[in-house]
Amino acid sequence: MNKFKLFIAAAGLIGTTANAQLIDEKDVSITLDLQPVLQLDMDTPDQLEFVFDEISEYQVGITNYAATILKVSSTVSWDLYAVARSQGINGIGFWDQQVNYGGNNLVNAVSDIPLSLLELKQSVGNVGAPTATGTYIDYSGTFQDADDTFIDPLDVTTQTDFDPGFDSRNSIYVDPAGGATPPALSDKYIAGHASTDNFMPGGTYLTQGGSPSDQFRYVMDYRILPGLPAIFPTAYNADGTTPQNIVTATANPSAYAQPGVYTMYVQYILLEDQ
Repeated sequence: MNKFKLFIAAAGLIGTTANAQLIDEKDVSITLDLQPVLQLDMDTPDQLEFVFDEISEYQVGITNYAATILKVSSTVSWDLYAVARSQGINGIGFWDQQVNYGGNNLVNAVSDIPLSLLELKQSVGNVGAPTATGTYIDYSGTFQDADDTFIDPLDVTTQTDFDPGFDSRNSIYVDPAGGATPPALSDKYIAGHASTDNFMPGGTYLTQGGSPSDQFRYVMDYRILPGLPAIFPTAYNADGTTPQNIVTATANPSAYAQPGVYTMYVQYILLEDQ
């Protein structure tokens, strides 16, 4: 009996000790700051050269394939577009003439050649533009055959006298003000588009598997087609409705591009969808 009573007393002593446990508490305040991240990686040569020194090159153009690879990573919804720009030496919307071959006494030679003569082709179509209103919402169409862009300069009297088989699906977007203002609903984007109804979701080319990853990686081709004579028949305004080649710009059916060296640059812009 004594042993039994001793055991009960010991159990009671243990219970009393547990109920008297000491506790000290401190709090740490945690702040979560999610900054939006937009990252555009670009693999491309510093400079692309188009040297036209053969008649056949004037006729069918020169294409630089896979010259630029664009890779997108973003934590927010985004849009991606390209815009043609220059330093404005020859004025807004024109290539900069650096070297003039043949002097300035050639009556029909024109040094103001439009930026929109540069054509782009993207490897993956734009799936983020359901409410875009333009005829061409991106640059995914194939380059037109040179025959479809043929223009008889002696027959061109107005802007409507062009071969009906031609379209300007690949003509690069040019900001009329000479800057980098985003294209409108009727103009071309690479991905996403104008307005909140058009966008690409956040994600990255690093982790997206399967076909969705294609929407975060774009391979870009470039083409220039001077034509014979060199009037650049593929030069059109952004939505492809108005020709902007040398003949229509000068209202001179005998006009052609002045031989020389010209420069411009393409600016790719990734921005948060608004």
